[in-house]
Amino acid sequence: MVKLISSGLMIVLALSGCSLNKKAMTNLEIIKSTYEGKTSEENGKNLAEYAAADISWTEAKGFPYAGTYIGLESITKNVFSRLGSEWIDYKFTPEDYVANEDRVAAFGTYTGTYKKTNKLFAARVAHIWKLKDGKIISFEQFVDSQTVNDAMK
Repeated sequence: MVKLISSGLMIVLALSGCSLNKKAMTNLEIIKSTYEGKTSEENGKNLAEYAAADISWTEAKGFPYAGTYIGLESITKNVFSRLGSEWIDYKFTPEDYVANEDRVAAFGTYTGTYKKTNKLFAARVAHIWKLKDGKIISFEQFVDSQTVNDAMK
């Protein structure tokens, strides 16, 4: 009887560390994880983990990288690689979030310095995320593009 109880306890302890028992993240927690990691690399890793294979990513009209990109490879090539190579300390600082079922909005400010002109900018921004079954299926950016474009001139 003691052996049966100790075997059962060992199974419970083993299962408690099992990923099947991991609490699923809420949509808000998923989106926060793409902004609030300790490093940009951690944020990117979290985005890659939660992005659907066919994620749709829309950069606002008038923004230097405007367009809709499908899939993480296309997003990385057309947005993140360019931000990383053309700007110094380009970042989004979130100030607030609003979550409702399958949508999360993040509000904040972009800042950075354009390498070619050495001009700094700050722009207000909102990001609208849609999720399905714990995966990010779309992102849409709303931004004051003029301040970004002015820094590039």
